[in-house]
Amino acid sequence: MRDRLVGQFELIPHPEGGYFRETYRAGDRVSRAATGDVRSASTAIYYLLSDDAYSAWHRIRSDEVWHFYAGGALDVHVLTRDGSLVTHRLGNALERDDAVFQAVVEAGQWFAAERVDPASYAFVGCTVAPGFEFSEFELANVDALLAEYPGHSDIVRRLAPRS
Repeated sequence: MRDRLVGQFELIPHPEGGYFRETYRAGDRVSRAATGDVRSASTAIYYLLSDDAYSAWHRIRSDEVWHFYAGGALDVHVLTRDGSLVTHRLGNALERDDAVFQAVVEAGQWFAAERVDPASYAFVGCTVAPGFEFSEFELANVDALLAEYPGHSDIVRRLAPRS
């Protein structure tokens, strides 16, 4: 299935793991009040996790909405500002009582994602507002993340960025 999805949707490798393709970038521009940076009002991507891929710990400066499309469920793990771990199970909510079709990660929070069933694939989408810019994408430094969230060391290590 991976090869079909990569080919059909023209996906390319993503630095955090998996494959993606930007599908939308709003023509409207917005300015961030705090910094004055100007960017697209919104962006959207397709995102695929399969094989041994996972989305490593990272954060961005905008809110991100995850949308489920096909395949198996995906756990989106979020390390919150108060030090807790919240997991959103993204999947087919008509087939799984524990799943949702959409999940939100607030701006500035560390997050990572992995498939519930490692033998499956997860084809999802992400919408970012204000729009995503790689200049605001930050892969986690695992040692710093472990120091900030010592109670979640197992999951931080498991979904650490690959070197």
